[in-house]
Amino acid sequence: MRILIQLSKNIIWTHQNAVTSFCKTHCDRSAVNTGEMEEAKASCLNILTYHRELLVSRLRSLQCILDNLLACGFVCEEDVEIVQRSATKTDQVRKILELVQCKGEEACEYLIHIIYKVCDAYIDLQPWLREIDYTPSSDVTAMTVVNTDPISRYCEKLRHEMSRDTCFIMSYGQREETRLEDLYTDTQMELLNDCNESLGFLESLDQLLGDHAVFNPQGETIYVMGDAGVGKSILLQKLQNLWSKKDLQTDAIFFFKFRCRMFSIFKDTDQISLRDLLFKYNCYPDHDPDNEVFDYILRFPEKVLFTFDGYDEIQMNDLMNAPEVVSPEVKAHPVQLLISLLCGKLLKGSQKVLTARTGTEIQSRVIRKKLTLRGFSPAHLKTYIDLHFKEQEHRDLVFVQLDASPHLCGLCSTPLFCWIVLKSFRHLHTMHDSFYLPETCITLTDIFLLLSEVFLSRSGSPAPSLLKKSTRCVSETFKAGLRPLAAFAKLALQGMERGSFIYSQEEITECGLAEEDLTLGFLRPVSEYDASGSPATFEVLHVILQSFLAAFALVLDEQAAAGSILKFFAECSRKREPSCLPFDLCICGSSKSNEKTPFETNEHLQFTNLFLCGLLSKAHAGLMEHLVCPVLLKKKRALLKSYLSTSVKSHLTGLPHYNSGEGRKVHVLPNFLWMLRCIFETGSKDIAQMTAKGITAGFIKLGYCNVFSGDCTALNFVLQHRRRLLGLDMDNNNISDYGVKQLRPSFCKMTVVRLCVNHLSDSSIEVLAEELCKHKVVEILGLYNNYITDVGAKLVAQIIEECPKLRVVKIGKNQITSVGGRHLASAIQSSTSIFDVGMWGNSIGDEGAEAFAEALRHHPRLTNLSLSANGITSKGGRCLAEALKENSVLRIFWLVQNELTDDAAPLLAELVQANTGLSHLWLIDNQFTVDGIKNFAAGLTSNTALKEICVKGNQLSEEEEKLFVEEKRLRFH
Repeated sequence: MRILIQLSKNIIWTHQNAVTSFCKTHCDRSAVNTGEMEEAKASCLNILTYHRELLVSRLRSLQCILDNLLACGFVCEEDVEIVQRSATKTDQVRKILELVQCKGEEACEYLIHIIYKVCDAYIDLQPWLREIDYTPSSDVTAMTVVNTDPISRYCEKLRHEMSRDTCFIMSYGQREETRLEDLYTDTQMELLNDCNESLGFLESLDQLLGDHAVFNPQGETIYVMGDAGVGKSILLQKLQNLWSKKDLQTDAIFFFKFRCRMFSIFKDTDQISLRDLLFKYNCYPDHDPDNEVFDYILRFPEKVLFTFDGYDEIQMNDLMNAPEVVSPEVKAHPVQLLISLLCGKLLKGSQKVLTARTGTEIQSRVIRKKLTLRGFSPAHLKTYIDLHFKEQEHRDLVFVQLDASPHLCGLCSTPLFCWIVLKSFRHLHTMHDSFYLPETCITLTDIFLLLSEVFLSRSGSPAPSLLKKSTRCVSETFKAGLRPLAAFAKLALQGMERGSFIYSQEEITECGLAEEDLTLGFLRPVSEYDASGSPATFEVLHVILQSFLAAFALVLDEQAAAGSILKFFAECSRKREPSCLPFDLCICGSSKSNEKTPFETNEHLQFTNLFLCGLLSKAHAGLMEHLVCPVLLKKKRALLKSYLSTSVKSHLTGLPHYNSGEGRKVHVLPNFLWMLRCIFETGSKDIAQMTAKGITAGFIKLGYCNVFSGDCTALNFVLQHRRRLLGLDMDNNNISDYGVKQLRPSFCKMTVVRLCVNHLSDSSIEVLAEELCKHKVVEILGLYNNYITDVGAKLVAQIIEECPKLRVVKIGKNQITSVGGRHLASAIQSSTSIFDVGMWGNSIGDEGAEAFAEALRHHPRLTNLSLSANGITSKGGRCLAEALKENSVLRIFWLVQNELTDDAAPLLAELVQANTGLSHLWLIDNQFTVDGIKNFAAGLTSNTALKEICVKGNQLSEEEEKLFVEEKRLRFH
């Protein structure tokens, strides 16, 4: 017996040493020869023994392992039953290891190979595979591994369902489905920092989720802003579709999509768990009795990606006082779960993409990065048209009609409006002998009337003959479709009145809509909101269409008092408290609650007011008189015109005026833009003239008001009636080249033209050069931060030369090189009126600096000049310094962020010593050392005019800066 015991001990000791020896050699494959390597590969049994404790604690998703071991014959049904009878998962792992090790080396390697192949399910063990340097042998590679893991299967199901749901464009219409890849076109996606300053544009959707332009690494939400119809929803659909095909560069293996309006279907008393929110309203995991999928999500939230579309559409009621949800097991109201997800209280580390209307602000602490959608550029628009029309003949016809109307081009920069215009063109051109877009200035009301005509023409109309088409009669189409149109309009109005976007089948029936009416296109099912998958609820095709239909209902209603058409104007002018939605969500322009502001921003209602103005306009009287009693229509039109006139006078009187060096200014509020839009929709010359007369200030400031290109026609509609000269500041908007073309008639009156940060190209400068040089009244020209090249710079030079009153030109942060710099310098040299030039952030280099040096040498007027961030080296710096010694006029000179070194310091010091009258010299962020600064300090001893030389950000240590502490005019901070 003693011999047997000793023999057992020897065997155990030998086995332990073998395992230890194997693990040491196995971790360094390069140290063993080929024979040893084969021996190591055959020691998987020893690996499982040595790492038994780790595997017992980390191995999960056992069903997949059992399924594959059974399929390959390494275990039998009885073995599987034995494993499953074990009470705990760790005991089940122990049983599996014992069974596999009993089957030999091949079974052990196959077990490891399963972990290797199904990496998503066994993510905890991937570092372990790298640690043991696992490489599958040729024998095990030939063996099949079937992924039956609940996590991986759920991921595949999620991808499959998302692919199915997103491969067709469902956002706009349900009659003719179009594949997403056949029509999707990128829009301009501009990255912003936390101060809403531009960081450039996204080049691809992969950058949306990447680290580029992240300003808050602690935030988890990517915030996408944009106006209604600009393409936020379709962008998310594209993102989802890319993920479903594994074409999106992300580590996320789960993707949950929500539309925020779905949260309005819940009652205030509803309570659900996070698990139900994820699975019941997206995709339910099959064959997951142990909740492995949800447990995995809780353990690895970084593997989860969410999209939340339309955050501004949430109806909050009284939920904001409810406590935050921090436990994934607790049931709470769905909106509380949403807020907790966005805040990172739940699933911290998961990625979120949130969309909302422009002007909806959330706290920066939850935002990781921010971007705004700017709609189609001309190149995007061309791509979109090419996708819509396969025949070159039709493409040419559309381009001709668009080119004839800059306003229509501006509207078509918004994808929704562009889709409506192109869809209407194609449909009506097919149905009728001829169809051309209106030659006169088309309005938003015109666009949505076109869409309604297309939808109504589907009802009861036979397929068009190949030989003969019908003659288009708009009034007949609307008369024939009046019953369903009135019913849709009534439904939309009811939703607008209660702030709802979703309708039940009962509500639809009560409004008089039959099942066949639903095929017209005004509504679409939203079955994803119903856990059973049935289309229990519907929504209007787009929220702007809902506003249009609500306005139609107000016009069509012959039972209510005529004054009821003004209900939403009254709603918008009602006193409002600052919004208390999540993360301080607030709508731009809503903070003034004590004044009557009839055009206060409230977009759903404002669009209804706008369409009301359009439908009751004189231009559409011929159509509406076929649908409404002419007497009542006339009464409603008179009421609206009277209200608008009174409100416009009240609004203009209340605008804040202030005096400045440039005269009496008025800083309009964002709701001023809605006023202009409504006036334009009415087409009323009388109201436009009254508005122009009511603007008593000589300078209008419309900066940061979210003006887009289509608004410029509305602005021009009013300004063309102004007799006196006017300054216009439209900095930091999105008017683009289309907007400048629409403003063309008003440039004859403009003394101030400020169009900084507006996405303008050389095409805009061509229009400006033609108009400003023709009328010669401009005094200030602001074009900072656009896309102007040397071609545009030459045109700006022409404006400088030919406009004798021009005093200020700001053209920094464009794409101007030395070529454009020489043109500008030459024009400045010949101008006797200009005194302030801003060129910050171009690339004129030393050649451009030399040209500016000649312009400065004896200039009689120029007092302020910035050549900062222009790639100027000491060579250019020396030329400028030499020239400025002969200039006694320049007072402020900036050479910030260039490449000046100590080589330029002596000549700059001589300029300082010359005491020419220069008062501010900025040399921040160059390459001067302490030796260069000593030159400046010496020069200052004989200078009485200079107030400061700013040398912050040069190559001096803190100790070296202290050497100049006595010279207060040398600024290091």
